[in-house]
Amino acid sequence: MDKVYSPADIEQRLYQRWEAAGWFAPDLSRAPAYCIMIPPPNVTGTLHMGHAFQDTIMDTLTRYHRMRGEAVLWQPGTDHAGIATQMVVERQLNAEGRRRTDLSREEFVERVWRWKEQSGGTIARQTRRLGASVDWSRDRFTLDAGLSQAVTEVFVRLHEDGLIYRGARLVNWDPVLKTALSDLEVLSEQEAGQLYHLRYPLSDGSGHLVVATTRPETLLGDTAVAVHPEDERYRHLVGKTLQLPLTARTIPVIADTYVDPAFGSGCVKITPAHDFNDYAVGQRHGLALINVFTPDAHLNDNAPAAYRGLDRFEARQRILADLETAGLIERVEPHTLMIPRGDRTGAVIEPYLTDQWYVRIEPLAQPAIEAVQSGRIRFIPQNWDKTYFQWMRNIQDWCISRQLWWGHRIPAWYDEAGNVFVARTAAAAAAQARAHHGREVTLRQDEDVLDTWFSSALWPFSTLGWPERTEPLARFYPTSVLVTGFDIIFFWVARMIMMGLKFMGDVPFRDVYIHGLIRDAEGQKMSKSKGNVIDPLDIVDGIDLPALSAKRTSGLMQPHLAAAIDKATRKLFPDGIAAYGTDALRFTFASLATQSRDIRFDLARVAGYRNFCNKLWNAARFVLLAVGEHAPPPSPAEGTGQLLADRWIRSRLRAALAATEAAFGDYRLDFAATALYEFCWYEFCDWYLELVKPVLAGADPAAADAARRTLLGVLEALLRALHPIMPFITEEIWQRLVPLTAARTPTIMLAPWPRGDEFADDPEAERELRWVMQFVLGLRQIRGEMDIAPSRRLTVLLQNPSADDLALLERSRALLLPVAGIDTLRVLAAEERAPPAASALVGELVLLVPMAGLIEPSSELARLDKRLAKVLQELARARGKLANDNFVRNAPAEVVAQERERLSEFERTANGLSHQIEQVRALAAL
Repeated sequence: MDKVYSPADIEQRLYQRWEAAGWFAPDLSRAPAYCIMIPPPNVTGTLHMGHAFQDTIMDTLTRYHRMRGEAVLWQPGTDHAGIATQMVVERQLNAEGRRRTDLSREEFVERVWRWKEQSGGTIARQTRRLGASVDWSRDRFTLDAGLSQAVTEVFVRLHEDGLIYRGARLVNWDPVLKTALSDLEVLSEQEAGQLYHLRYPLSDGSGHLVVATTRPETLLGDTAVAVHPEDERYRHLVGKTLQLPLTARTIPVIADTYVDPAFGSGCVKITPAHDFNDYAVGQRHGLALINVFTPDAHLNDNAPAAYRGLDRFEARQRILADLETAGLIERVEPHTLMIPRGDRTGAVIEPYLTDQWYVRIEPLAQPAIEAVQSGRIRFIPQNWDKTYFQWMRNIQDWCISRQLWWGHRIPAWYDEAGNVFVARTAAAAAAQARAHHGREVTLRQDEDVLDTWFSSALWPFSTLGWPERTEPLARFYPTSVLVTGFDIIFFWVARMIMMGLKFMGDVPFRDVYIHGLIRDAEGQKMSKSKGNVIDPLDIVDGIDLPALSAKRTSGLMQPHLAAAIDKATRKLFPDGIAAYGTDALRFTFASLATQSRDIRFDLARVAGYRNFCNKLWNAARFVLLAVGEHAPPPSPAEGTGQLLADRWIRSRLRAALAATEAAFGDYRLDFAATALYEFCWYEFCDWYLELVKPVLAGADPAAADAARRTLLGVLEALLRALHPIMPFITEEIWQRLVPLTAARTPTIMLAPWPRGDEFADDPEAERELRWVMQFVLGLRQIRGEMDIAPSRRLTVLLQNPSADDLALLERSRALLLPVAGIDTLRVLAAEERAPPAASALVGELVLLVPMAGLIEPSSELARLDKRLAKVLQELARARGKLANDNFVRNAPAEVVAQERERLSEFERTANGLSHQIEQVRALAAL
């Protein structure tokens, strides 16, 4: 093995070998089946930290279950991402001086397909770089022919069952894209605005009511003013009419409990066609729906002539000026409000009345609620089922149409009279029309496409071949687990459950593992606007800042976005990023996979786990050097020749494997990572490798061979246990061990998961070795306190040993002396006076290291006095801070707690130094 671990030299080479060999595909001869569906990323996308975190979780589970002998399918694929993809290609056209409408629909769609074929695989290449063992032979795209057939089939069947209808309702409308948006595509943030208090005159001339609004341009669509039915100020006005300002219309005063009497004047303008809450009020009171906007948010012909054709914000200023002239503005005040904007365009979203296609959702929701209530589906952590139930029990019909050209076109055709014919093909629709009219008629297909979430809702079964009854569908549906973020429980998880139950008659997955949101080290959400975005592949491969701009702009990213990330990366990492490798990043993600809602990512942790990779690499080099080119001879009987350390490390490995297996069963990858890390670093590397060195160099060949068998067996099993989280380094090392083991698989990823029962449970060995470790640590503490070099061999005296201590000492003396660096070891007689010595405790046993000959008293006193003086200064400073009432009252609680902990630590250190000084002075007095 190379002396230095270099992930860049092994990772891509190994992945290409794995993929070329077809080892990611499920072995259908195995049972049971295990299946994970990848949440399909947007085909336009690039890998971000959330993807990398999620993919690490899924790949770890996939590799673990594959090694457990199951037939494992991790289904990959991408989403056509209607809005995002259409915008990419429209920008390309704009750069050429053209618009989408300069092309026919067919020409535009053909151009999008060409772009997809040329550039749509970026995220797949990045996913490979992270080691994801998905079955690429089954890669799916939501606009593939098979998946498109499934989408059409579902739409038609839902329509036949009366669960799809077309109607006029309010939607989130993006006036730039001119399409409806889902709630997930709308970002609402606080912005500074104004609250306008406007006077609406009573029709009888007896006064006016004051209403407050943040959008005065919408008053042109008002159809009522509402007050609370129990508001004594206005109860007598209910049923009267008001003159709607700037129009010739009158509107009624109505009573509705929606109104908050304490807000503003207690009077609320009702604009059912331009506000979701007002729409509900309008439905209750039978109010007219008056839309005053065009699809691009200009005033339409329902507005007075003076405002028609004006942009909504230009119209706002004109309307305010006219209201001021008419004396109808009571006052204007600053007001902070939530402004909804389209996540792609940044345009202010309008609630907009338009004809759309809807899924009647309540009949589908009830079985989906029952599936979770009954335990057929479980959420992990369990508390997320409350979020699921809250939404499902208050669910609204789902708007599934979008005014785009890229996507699944709605399978509905219209005749000249507006009759609609829903069918699987144009020919079938024509047949329906012919039967309806008794003659041939001309039909036109609906221009809209389906919401991207509609096809995603079918993902668990459409990817497996539905509506055909395929072998993969029979084998892998229901799938085993869905791994996803909490932000799409409503938009994706719930809809997959509803569609799976409706069309497959069974749940789409058994477990839903909800992971947290990756944030930066300060707990801030990662976003380009905050400048804290990190590209996971920059962490894997490192980044040379002078080449950063070229790296970004050579990809698919929009130039302004590339520049923003370039600037953000330079700000975060002015000296660049080291190349940490995939395994270090994956182990970091696994260690962060707690059940928290928010997960803080700190690059320092990746650096720490890169050190862990180095530790494992160096341990493997030691083992290979110790074992040599030939496997050690087999032992004649189990346990023959094994010394205490061999028995102990095997028992500890058994415990680590049991903890890891339990953690996987509970979806606690953080616990699995911790169990394996602590065993590898502390028990195998820090202790066992040190304990075994004297044995390997000793005169007992049977013991040395037993140690070699243990080294080889423990390392090989450890590599298999680590492989799901750290696939590359474990494969590279394991291949070096294969000639020395009985392994029969060509790759570690197909080797069996190490069972705990491969190793003996040995509590007595653990108890004895624990005593040895405490003994060694006690002497190390003395060396540290007295500044004694590790190479200096010690004389050790034992005081007050118990019979058990003496028995343990007798059995472990040969092991203990070389590891602890002991020259002479003896027990003090009961009547013998102990010389000046440094001491440590092992239970009730006192370890004494005589200082005579180890230190020069005057020099040691000078050193200790200097250290004590410095500690006393820090102690006085900490006491002064905590004696200051202003500090204790005003500083954050965690800062005060930290200062108290520092004070305690300084006191402990000062006491220890004072004791050492007394010991040295006693020695000097002899």
